[in-house]
Amino acid sequence: MRLEAVGKRYGVREPWIVRDVSADVSPSTLIRLEGRNGSGKSTLLRVAAGVSLPSKGKVTGRPHTGYVPERFGGALPFTGRDYLLHLARVHGLRSATAASRVDGWLERLGAAGYADRPLRSLSKGMCQKIAIAQALLPNPGLLVLDEAWTGLDQAARGALDAAALERVADGGTVIFVDHEQTRLQGKISQRWRFDGGGRVTMTPGDAGPAGEKPDARETVIIELDGLEPGAAARLAEIPGVEIPGVPPARGAIAYVAAARSDDVLRQVLAWDGVHVVSVRAGQETGR
Repeated sequence: MRLEAVGKRYGVREPWIVRDVSADVSPSTLIRLEGRNGSGKSTLLRVAAGVSLPSKGKVTGRPHTGYVPERFGGALPFTGRDYLLHLARVHGLRSATAASRVDGWLERLGAAGYADRPLRSLSKGMCQKIAIAQALLPNPGLLVLDEAWTGLDQAARGALDAAALERVADGGTVIFVDHEQTRLQGKISQRWRFDGGGRVTMTPGDAGPAGEKPDARETVIIELDGLEPGAAARLAEIPGVEIPGVPPARGAIAYVAAARSDDVLRQVLAWDGVHVVSVRAGQETGR
């Protein structure tokens, strides 16, 4: 995807909210937008997602996109499940695939027990889970998250962390804003910071320059569920993986060298029934 001199303002006499943003956005990239409230982060996210047209410049090469807005309008005449099934059809998913994906994301996000209630009756946090699920249904090549973690319980925040990293590991691009400064720390490819005048300064993230792996002494803790018997031992045989203690039934907590974490995620997500509960920064090896 490419942003070419993108600008946005809401009226010809209004100030520019976003001004002259140009960038080539590569696959397998995790981008964090930073800046004070009102600096233009949400506006640029909407333009990147295709929800809002730029007033100037253009966005080209945008892949299939999933978007979680800062505020999800939950007062819709659907149950949570019916809404997701409707969106799945909009994305072109067949009935069996749609139902499987909907059920899978509802379960991962902890929303399955509430999915058959009307959206208008759900709490803000539960509506947020529905908003996240609809964005993830099509396995988007571009995932845009505007404060998507706000209002979620700890388990759901971990599930969204994992989902974002899965998209990147699968060759997708994730662009996000979050008030938590340590969100996805150690995995960020680029930081785009707004200066308050609508312009953006782009710097490398803490994952290092493109093509450069982080220091192998750093670790990532990956919590997994849905493992078949013997799969934990199979996991421990992967280079760069350590499983301390005795793994729980059907689960595992793996300490993975940061330089190997993307490769490990790709491998285990190919195993039937396995899903990632959380991904977080760990301690140095040598425990």
